[in-house]
Amino acid sequence: QHYVKLPGFEKVPAGLSAVTTEPGIYGFGALFMLSGAMELAVWTQDANKEPGNFGDPVGLGQYTEDMRNKELNNGRMAMFAAVGIVAADLLTGKDGMQQFGLGAVRE
Repeated sequence: QHYVKLPGFEKVPAGLSAVTTEPGIYGFGALFMLSGAMELAVWTQDANKEPGNFGDPVGLGQYTEDMRNKELNNGRMAMFAAVGIVAADLLTGKDGMQQFGLGAVRE
């Protein structure tokens, strides 16, 4: 996080360097374990449905073929954006907010 730091993580740098410094590595490990547990216990795949079909968990009645395609395309675009931010961080050493020129707001 660039602007908001959780208690105990105030000195952790933003960007990819957060996962290589203490206590950032512990926070990353906790998030990794929590997401793994959620993936294995809560977000399980139904063998009777095609992969990725979790239906309409909130019950909004919006699970249509068109909405599914929109969600898939949104996810693909988000993955490309994340790869771009990570690549720029590796190249420049600046986190996502600094890449947009907004880093000076916090500092």
